[in-house]
Amino acid sequence: MTTPASPDDAIPADVAGTPIPPGPAGTPVATDATSTGELLELQRPSVTVARYGDYPSAQRAVDYLSDNQFPVERTAIIGTDLRLVETVLGRMTIARAAGAGAASGAWFGLFIGFLFTLFSSSSWWAVLIAAILIGAAWGAVFGAIAHAMTGGRRDFTSRSTLAAGQYAISVDADIADEARVLLTRLTWRSSTGD
Repeated sequence: MTTPASPDDAIPADVAGTPIPPGPAGTPVATDATSTGELLELQRPSVTVARYGDYPSAQRAVDYLSDNQFPVERTAIIGTDLRLVETVLGRMTIARAAGAGAASGAWFGLFIGFLFTLFSSSSWWAVLIAAILIGAAWGAVFGAIAHAMTGGRRDFTSRSTLAAGQYAISVDADIADEARVLLTRLTWRSSTGD
């Protein structure tokens, strides 16, 4: 395996050493001087100074650091132990798919109808209502057809959320002591009720 001449020439490789092609966001390695500097900025040595069980507590801690003129631009909230939670909301039937399609089609029809009313000299409300009805009808048809084409492979609706088990406050190593002092003061104030 060869070593790239410079960090700019680095291409990520899989275990076998085969170069991985760039994804939709492009090659994950910086290719110009500006983005290389930004990449190095993100790789500064950092130290975890506190851990919290929920995001609002971590956010409150960073807000407290900010209120005390701490350089929060050198701070990160890092969620660990990530898990994807998909909450099933209900059964999806062709009728429900048609209803959801009709609702989104009606919104699109409202938008198109509004554009048409800009150029209509009379009965603009009739144009607007017609566009909404036509949009809802086509949306219902496409929603029902799209659901029927799944062949029953996904007969439910759901909502996905990403949750972390804990949140760590990480700061640059050279200012970690100052952050610890401030966060200790915050914890002390919270425990005494001040």
